[in-house]
Amino acid sequence: MIPFSPPRIDQRVVDEVTAALLSGWITTGPRTKLFEKKITEYCGCQTTVAVNSWTAGMEILLRWWGVGPGDEVIIPVYTYCASANVVLHTGATPVMVDISPDDFNISNEKIAAAITERTKVIMPVDISGYPCDYDAIYKIVEANRAIFQASNEKQEKLGRILIAADAAHSFGATYKGKVSGAIADVTCFSFHAVKNLTTAEGGAICFNLPAGFDHNEIYKEFCIKILHGQSKDALAKAQKGAWRYDVLEPGFKCNMTDLQAAIGLIELERYQENLDHRKTIFDAYDAAFQQTPWAITPVYHTADKQTCYHLYQLRIADVSEEQRDAIIQEIFEQDVSVNVHFQPLPLLTAYKNLGYKMDDYPEAWNKYSTEISLPVYFNLTDEQVQQVIAAVKTAVFKVLQK
Repeated sequence: MIPFSPPRIDQRVVDEVTAALLSGWITTGPRTKLFEKKITEYCGCQTTVAVNSWTAGMEILLRWWGVGPGDEVIIPVYTYCASANVVLHTGATPVMVDISPDDFNISNEKIAAAITERTKVIMPVDISGYPCDYDAIYKIVEANRAIFQASNEKQEKLGRILIAADAAHSFGATYKGKVSGAIADVTCFSFHAVKNLTTAEGGAICFNLPAGFDHNEIYKEFCIKILHGQSKDALAKAQKGAWRYDVLEPGFKCNMTDLQAAIGLIELERYQENLDHRKTIFDAYDAAFQQTPWAITPVYHTADKQTCYHLYQLRIADVSEEQRDAIIQEIFEQDVSVNVHFQPLPLLTAYKNLGYKMDDYPEAWNKYSTEISLPVYFNLTDEQVQQVIAAVKTAVFKVLQK
């Protein structure tokens, strides 16, 4: 069976994790701090805080920004449940909007129509690693400065809606020459096991706020927030005579460990090699499917945007959801694993019960009901890529007889 997206764990990773285990630092320590610095350098952002998941990072960011009951956060309806869950956890309302006809990302037109005086944050999601149109989103935000209602000092300082990018998929993607992490006001990454760059579980918050925000102070504040509000982490307390600490606020517990960072440091060091190989897989899929009448291949680069090749989202033209599902089953029967990214949120019970209706999002339904995500990962060989292609073609022919 060709798996869908296994992590790249080889001897270099094993050796670095072993070194971390033997170093005496297995929680937050020197490797975590180095990983943060390396991410900041790679992305070109102002500062980075490593956390144990995208979810924890984004929720703490929203709470730090003052998002709470009565507030609204605009998100795309076509995303993983975490994008909505973190908003709900704060007591705010996720305002779901449809996606663009041109790709799988949020519709700028729908964003503009959804803004109210309660909107505090827009959370664009870079589906599959392909960046959203951030310049257009910034223009929308600027056009709505007059109706923005700040509820704390930070919001007053910014004077507009915060753009907090859900870049769970897009580490290494670029938009108009900027690397993901330095495009939005704040960007949250995921380093989950299936992501291009993994730390097993983990994430990072990259800050790139305008002049007037002290990023050094923000970094210190978040280091406190992610460790129960404690004034010192284990590394700081390990200094001679520095055992005493204070708890400055009732914080959270979501710091990254040095064991996780050890994996991330190796993955980051060789990340371009990863991207280059993933591109060859995308190109092979394109070459195979662009000549077939039933295939709709994904957009993954333009003059302004370059994906990081996280997901290859193939669509099958003019099929029903049932036919798409049957094609997926036939692909699995040929020992190839595929997936669907994603089920739009109103299809899921939790959000259906909150009153969200799939009928309100026709573009998301159109994309979802015809989409199949194909395997893309570093260890996928050329021979296996050809096996995937053959399996998809055979499955489509068998189900559609064409």
